[in-house]
Amino acid sequence: MQSQILTWITFLPLLGMAVILFLPKTAMTAIKGVSVVATFIAMVLATKLYFVDFAHKSVAEIEASRGAGDILGAQFVQKIDWISSIGVQYYIGVDGLSVALVWLTTVLLFVGVIASFGMEKAGKAYYALLLLLQVGIGGVFVSLDLFLFYVFWEVMLLPMYFLIGIWGGPRREYAAIKFFLYTLAGSVLMLVAIVALRLDSGTFSIPALTELAVSGKLTGASLPAAGKLLGMQFSTWVFWFLFIGFAIKVPVFPFHTWLPDAHVEAPTPISVILAGILLKLGGYGMLRACFPLAPDAFHDSAFILGVLGVISIVYGAFVALGQSDFKKMVAYSSVSHMGYVLLGMAAFTVWGMEGAVLQMFNHGTSSAALFLIVGVIYDRAHHRDLNGFGGLSQLMPRYWALTTLGFFAALGLPGLAGFISEAMTLIGAFQANDTRFQVLVLLSTLGIVFTAAFLLYAMQRVFLGKKNPKYEGIEEISFRELFCQAPFLALCIVFGILPYLLLDWMHPSVQNLLNILKIQG
Repeated sequence: MQSQILTWITFLPLLGMAVILFLPKTAMTAIKGVSVVATFIAMVLATKLYFVDFAHKSVAEIEASRGAGDILGAQFVQKIDWISSIGVQYYIGVDGLSVALVWLTTVLLFVGVIASFGMEKAGKAYYALLLLLQVGIGGVFVSLDLFLFYVFWEVMLLPMYFLIGIWGGPRREYAAIKFFLYTLAGSVLMLVAIVALRLDSGTFSIPALTELAVSGKLTGASLPAAGKLLGMQFSTWVFWFLFIGFAIKVPVFPFHTWLPDAHVEAPTPISVILAGILLKLGGYGMLRACFPLAPDAFHDSAFILGVLGVISIVYGAFVALGQSDFKKMVAYSSVSHMGYVLLGMAAFTVWGMEGAVLQMFNHGTSSAALFLIVGVIYDRAHHRDLNGFGGLSQLMPRYWALTTLGFFAALGLPGLAGFISEAMTLIGAFQANDTRFQVLVLLSTLGIVFTAAFLLYAMQRVFLGKKNPKYEGIEEISFRELFCQAPFLALCIVFGILPYLLLDWMHPSVQNLLNILKIQG
């Protein structure tokens, strides 16, 4: 089983889904039990993979493996012919860029299932789709074949569309269609680039394509018009087609407008998954299948990417400051926090890139906690108007304490995980071999100020001041709600104090990626 652990982690939820489909729709206890067991076993295996099985290879060891065609230094590799006629393989593996995100996926989906226990509408279909969603997300993180990567990317799209469109709020159809169209538009661009790469190289293997790219052999010369499209060289348009597809998922300004609508209308557990891990697929895709496959275009466009990152940071935080809807405020904060990811990657420094990868994980924990926090108060008050509360600290002290911790984690308070990743990102960007990045760092500090402003302003309106008599007797946070929030808040503390538990796993792969990009860049 050791050599097949990634397959088990990826497809155990699919097995759970199959069992659910054979259960009667009235057997909700059994359906919930199967969902919990499937996601729990996957989480246990992923935890074992991360903390026990994953070998800490050095950068030198990874580079030494290049002679064997393993430029990424991937572990737990499985490679089986799938569609031989076009060269598609079931080719999976993990490295330091993906292993933590695989683990985070399983934690989020396990908690998402438990957070969904109050979901009564069409429960059988809901839990089946939730498990299918986990298969799609997890599959993206382990895929080393570009076609397989794309298949899992599309598998993830459909369950999320239905989970928003059927179980969402009053404008759920609009939000679901908008999410679907944005993501599908990006997927079409990705598919065009993937097909072009296959026609030029004869392979879908991401390691093989990376080897060709860094050796300057991925030029599009064998394609019509020497691979040129819309007046751009092959590597340039491939880069932008892939980047836009991934940027929509992050989401990067100006491709972000689907996100607030999707969050506001989605049920709380789906918002947790959407912010906690779905957005990370975009950043991961850039690192795995965009930058290494078009390194020249990445270097040429790095400052533009940095500008987009800073705009996302400042714009997202500023717009969040003006929100009165609790959930929409948290949604725009995700736009801001994911902007650090793009800024750090664009800086092309060790600190910047490691800070970006670390930020993807840390935002996954803090944003999940924030959306669960919103869900608690919405379930009781049946609204999210920040101006309609007041004085809840006196009525729900335990809920207030958890919210304070969640807000400070999102703010990046020293001692909590967000501080480490954002600080590394900004320091790394300041170290970039381009003085313009120093200006971007100075501008991005506005985002920090706006973030503090909207979080503290929300705290004041919801918890401080006079008690609103309308909420006398409001129920304190329940054990189940506390159980769902506790893992994410605990991770914010643990990785704020012990960031090496993430960085030691990430560093060799990040350094290897930088070395790969430097070869051609």
